[in-house]
Amino acid sequence: MNQDDKPNKTIRDDLAPTPGEIIPIDPVAMARRDLRKTLPKRFYKEATAEARDGAFALLLDGRPAKTPARNALALPTLAAARELAAEWARQEEFIDPGSMPLTRIANSAIDGVAREMAATAADVAKYGASDLICYRAGETEDLARAQAASWDKVLDFARENLGARLICVEGINFAEQPEPARRAILEAVEKIAGDEASGPFALAALHVMTTLTGSALLALAVAHGALTPEEAWTAAHVDEDFQMKVWGVDEQAMARRERRWAEMEAAARLLETVRRT
Repeated sequence: MNQDDKPNKTIRDDLAPTPGEIIPIDPVAMARRDLRKTLPKRFYKEATAEARDGAFALLLDGRPAKTPARNALALPTLAAARELAAEWARQEEFIDPGSMPLTRIANSAIDGVAREMAATAADVAKYGASDLICYRAGETEDLARAQAASWDKVLDFARENLGARLICVEGINFAEQPEPARRAILEAVEKIAGDEASGPFALAALHVMTTLTGSALLALAVAHGALTPEEAWTAAHVDEDFQMKVWGVDEQAMARRERRWAEMEAAARLLETVRRT
């Protein structure tokens, strides 16, 4: 510990403000200071992935990492474990959980989803009963055309690949989807979650994509390769993008979207890598 870091240090007289003096605030310096107070310091030099006990574990300096519930932080494929290790390797002086979406999803899969598979699958499928892409603009023709251009192909995918024929309505009035369509969506979700090893991770990733987009169908389209993650993300923001064209860009909304996109991209990457053979 250096001299300045010792506890109970005093402020030198020549650095103390005089009465009435206004000290300018440096928000960047304040943010850095707060960051140091709240984030744990990086305690490892190397993050790697290694086969252990039938899975691929994250190792920090050769020691197995644990989830918040003290389970082994291990994934079913080497590709997925390497992505996880890379996320830990990218951490700098401090470990910032906000920059580790893959780790958060993996922790959720291991500590939570694995014990609640049926409930999680049902929660994803529930979005399909009132899916974003089934609600269209009624009076705004330009928006309705933009929605159709982005969403109709997803409805085609659902019908042709999942056997789900969905009803579209105008406005915000709720439309009850046919029971066969709801059942087909649930079966599609359960199929993705069906593998014993990769199922919890695939389902956790699918759940994240569904909640971020507001659409089980967009998430399923990504899972089936019918849409790229970027295409699904754009489709999820058709309404918001239209409003920004009319009223101007909302910088706060765009910053929030960027943060959420990091979660979406990580979920799609996890879904792809845990299913890779």
